[in-house]
Amino acid sequence: MCNVELKPHRVFEQFAKINQIPRPSKHEERMIEYLKEFAKERGLQVKVDETGNVLISKPATKGMENKPTVILQSHMDMVCDKLVDVEFDFHKDAIQTYVDGEWLHAKGTTLGADDGIGVAIELAILDSDNIEHGPIECLFTRDEETGLTGAFGIQSGFMSGRYLINLDSEDEGQIFVSCAGGINTSAKFEFKREEASDYFFMEASLKGLNGGHSGDDINKKRANAIKIMARFLYLIQQKTDLRLAQWNSGKMHNAIPRDGKIIFAVPADMKEEVKATWNQFTAAVEDEYHVTDKGMVWALGSTEAQPVLPTEISRKLIMAIQALHNGVMSMCQDEALAWMVETSSNVAVLQTSDTEASVVTSQRSNVMSNLRNMANTVKATFELAGAKVIQNDGYPAWKMNPESKLTKIAVEEYRKLFGKDPKVLGIHAGLECGLFSEKYPNLDMVSFGPTLRNVHTPDEALHIPTVQKVWDHLLAILKNITE
Repeated sequence: MCNVELKPHRVFEQFAKINQIPRPSKHEERMIEYLKEFAKERGLQVKVDETGNVLISKPATKGMENKPTVILQSHMDMVCDKLVDVEFDFHKDAIQTYVDGEWLHAKGTTLGADDGIGVAIELAILDSDNIEHGPIECLFTRDEETGLTGAFGIQSGFMSGRYLINLDSEDEGQIFVSCAGGINTSAKFEFKREEASDYFFMEASLKGLNGGHSGDDINKKRANAIKIMARFLYLIQQKTDLRLAQWNSGKMHNAIPRDGKIIFAVPADMKEEVKATWNQFTAAVEDEYHVTDKGMVWALGSTEAQPVLPTEISRKLIMAIQALHNGVMSMCQDEALAWMVETSSNVAVLQTSDTEASVVTSQRSNVMSNLRNMANTVKATFELAGAKVIQNDGYPAWKMNPESKLTKIAVEEYRKLFGKDPKVLGIHAGLECGLFSEKYPNLDMVSFGPTLRNVHTPDEALHIPTVQKVWDHLLAILKNITE
């Protein structure tokens, strides 16, 4: 298939510029400076709050002064993940993109379209002098991906608009009007390493999983590298005296881990049985995931001896990860939303150091009482294993407003443009709208965006034709919105 043209040109020009600027979560300083300079060069009002959120205001075009102020909102940070064999520094290097058919990709890394394409759309509107719109406030929040820090820190009065369009959704033709809340539950197993004499040391690894977003993709039955490695370690632990030395898998709290490595030791006379168990186990797992994860790459071999975790700590860690719930816990009970995940949990990161093993998990739910129940289920599992458990404050769900004027306008303009109704939905991912609704309870909000696939992974891709559709839809709303 021939590569398609990158349209609208203005949007993709801005996206290309953004991808030259390193912007890992919690390290958005250069992006903040770029936005400030962008506004000043165009004579636009700009302000930055104490948290680092940036608000650029643009006056109405002539004849549109009586339109209501609309806030356009995207987050400026990106998830940073890469293929294990790719050399790339997200704090220094520019994202390298290429077009394959109708899709835009990055070379071996995340693309940053989540939510760089939303930022680019906002900048393209700010840069334009031929778009009809009322007063606009473009809000760029920081650190959405790892803590929703920007949305948490935003203060009442920073924005003045009464309508907000969040440009952080990933399926064109769908307008989102609610989202899940979330909590992170983390555990630490502390220890003092010891020597393991007369043991045979082995290194096992898994890569090539699809991974994905722990909200959007949790119901797609994709393999979780941490859970798979736990299954293998648990099997070996039942057979012999296993000594765990290293376990490293996962990078982001909101991504399904796609690769991992373990180093462990067993009595020398058990090494052949371990290899046989590995071969049987990997074949069985490949069969389990023959639809969702066809690219599994396994490796098992000997390695150098090294200090190991104490037997009891190792045993409890393995048992805890084996026991942890991972995936969907329940679907929505409302008949109209029966297709949507209500409550889920994802085992996201496991890393060992010289003195501790740390585990990060994330829980999501559209029902806050079930969110707490899911988080406590995970917490209790860790507590039974003797770990120190920490839970963050989490973030609230965004409840649907059945009287939303903005939803009605967005649906009407979509129908006029494309001759069909968009889907009006809730989403199992977290959006900043839930936090905005706490500080601005009268804010009328919707969320939409172009189609993205495999976000939070190096396979992230942007469907190019949908950017034009979102652009046309957004401009129609800005032109025709009324009080």
